[in-house]
Amino acid sequence: MISPDIQIFIDGQFHSKADAKISVFDHGLLYGDGVFEGIRFYNDRVFRLEQHIDRLFDSAKAIHLQIPATREEVCEMTLETIRRNGLHDGYIRLLVTRGVGELGLSPYRCERASIVVIASTISLYPPEKYEKGLVLATCSTRRPNHDALSPAVKSLNYLSNVMAKVEALAAGAEEGVMLNSAGYVAECTGDNIFIVKNGVVYTPTVASGSLYGITRGVVIELISEAGLDLREVELSRYDLYTADEVFLTGTAAEVVPVAEYDKRVIGNGEPGPVTRRLIGDFRKLVESSGTPIYETTSVA
Repeated sequence: MISPDIQIFIDGQFHSKADAKISVFDHGLLYGDGVFEGIRFYNDRVFRLEQHIDRLFDSAKAIHLQIPATREEVCEMTLETIRRNGLHDGYIRLLVTRGVGELGLSPYRCERASIVVIASTISLYPPEKYEKGLVLATCSTRRPNHDALSPAVKSLNYLSNVMAKVEALAAGAEEGVMLNSAGYVAECTGDNIFIVKNGVVYTPTVASGSLYGITRGVVIELISEAGLDLREVELSRYDLYTADEVFLTGTAAEVVPVAEYDKRVIGNGEPGPVTRRLIGDFRKLVESSGTPIYETTSVA
């Protein structure tokens, strides 16, 4: 639960949770017109901050949205929001909406985009799931195609992901696997997916519909450092059913193992050695690297 004392940044001003409001005419609310980033910070350091801000600007450019600040200014907004809340470990939700406009789809009636930064805490899955693994289920809701909206864009319109999550929960699973229009695995509702088979690590290609995940990229680096073979390929449900290990990656999820998929036990039903190593390597990395929060000079 978000603390009532939390300070939320909206367009250059800080507001309490009760007073943090946007207009009902904001196109982010009306049409899901905007982009966002989820960012983690650990031990007074923001993990991969610059990469997240770069992806935010790329998403904005892709939907023809002008962010009314520089990359450096958005970084400082993020850091200052954490400082105002006196946090040391937690989660940032950074949003850029199209801004206030008239009713109607045209984005050109919105004079200026709005920037919102929320700093709080998050626990996507219970701690025991990192020891025992998640239960997954296939969702009938498909990942949007590249010819509709590029999966690389972190859009505020997450309705397809929400509906897929509804399906997964209704099936008794904790996370859902989303397929692309060709029936290949794209990603989960909020995480990228990896499998291990005969010592080789596989993950869906970006062309399959997976997001350019920041944590996905970090884990790919860790796989290389571990001397493991990684292949980006098209994956089918069969590949997941018969995998020795399956794990998910995401900013909020970090690296989390999978124990069961569509009622099939993965491997022996417990997190495998590759997954356990990557969980450990990832935790070491995030605890020791990142952009300092309190060592920089605060903006008045």
